[in-house]
Amino acid sequence: MHVIGATGSGKSTLLAQLVLADAEAGRAAVVIDPKGDLVTDLLSRLPEAAADRVVLFDADSRNRPPCLNPLDGGDPDLAVDNLVSIFRRVYAAFWGPRTDDVVRAACLTLRLTDGVATLADVPKLLADPAYRARTTAGITDPVLRGFWTWYDDLSDASRSQVIAPLMNKLRAFLLRRFVRDTVAAGRSTVDMKEVLDNGGICLVRIPKGSLGDETARLVGSIVVANVWQVVTARARTPQRDRRDATLMLDEFHNFLNLPYAVDDMLPEARALRLSLVLAHQNASQLPREMQESISANARNKFFFNVSPEDAHHLSRHTAPRISAHDLSHYDAFHAAVRLVVHGAETEPFTVVTEPLRPAVPGRSRLLRVAARNNQRVHPKAVHTGPGGGRPTSRRAADPRRSNTSS
Repeated sequence: MHVIGATGSGKSTLLAQLVLADAEAGRAAVVIDPKGDLVTDLLSRLPEAAADRVVLFDADSRNRPPCLNPLDGGDPDLAVDNLVSIFRRVYAAFWGPRTDDVVRAACLTLRLTDGVATLADVPKLLADPAYRARTTAGITDPVLRGFWTWYDDLSDASRSQVIAPLMNKLRAFLLRRFVRDTVAAGRSTVDMKEVLDNGGICLVRIPKGSLGDETARLVGSIVVANVWQVVTARARTPQRDRRDATLMLDEFHNFLNLPYAVDDMLPEARALRLSLVLAHQNASQLPREMQESISANARNKFFFNVSPEDAHHLSRHTAPRISAHDLSHYDAFHAAVRLVVHGAETEPFTVVTEPLRPAVPGRSRLLRVAARNNQRVHPKAVHTGPGGGRPTSRRAADPRRSNTSS
């Protein structure tokens, strides 16, 4: 579903209604919110019965978030490809082939050694000769061995020049405690497969005002990559056993920093029972190729009030019933809609979105407490790192578990 509309036109109300409907029907939903208000509204209104299925990442919370380590589990090559692609796209203006080569080799090396690899180990691997010697001692892959031989033969000045572009970005990323706890705290304590297959509600509140634009994009993209990695693995599951799930992205253009093209993701997601809800404010936020892909492949469309320039292009989907003038003059909470029902496109029509139900007093606090209690101590959730270190226990989020003591 493609949702577009200016600020204050009613997009967030529609998105919240969709998530509430999923929660009440027992369907899984992953919501990535770069502004914060959408998740706040949901926490005040989600049904109490969904409390034991909530997983919450909140950049403004003082409580430790769950951990979703991009280097933990799954196919090592795929995990590293996803992670490197995210960094390359987010930092495209400052990311060259040498930086790409260094971070890929470092992440693959950490994945191939004993212990739980994290992004926090990458700076140490590149800068600490003793740690690097211990970590690379057991590497047998000839390409990786060749890389580390070349790296160790560099002078200190040359080595610093090679890794400087990567180190300053990683440090800026990992110096934020929320980010470090979310993606680099050790073994993952969130199993996204459990979330998607068991009706979990994963809320990712990463306001740019708290994290900064680039950091919010990185964290959101890591979550999207993890969801997509789990969803593509459904190809090995019979179609009748695939559970419906939703991935909802507000300001979605910030979070599609993956090695896959959008026009490939959209048709694949449908076959794998993942609903993609892609919301943003105006067409200028998207590259031309992405605009065309969304126009062709996101076949369910909600157009709230838009600029005259956007209305001119979007009216191709609604004319002659709804004109460009109509699209640029809607009141708040009014939208033009075109849906696909049973494989056929409906005629465009207009809607007025229902207002959100009143917030339930105390519901947000109850759900936040439940989200923390849904995490139980995981026997393997210990981070010793490839080079050793003091173990640190973590808790694992399981959307199927209620508030029980371990």
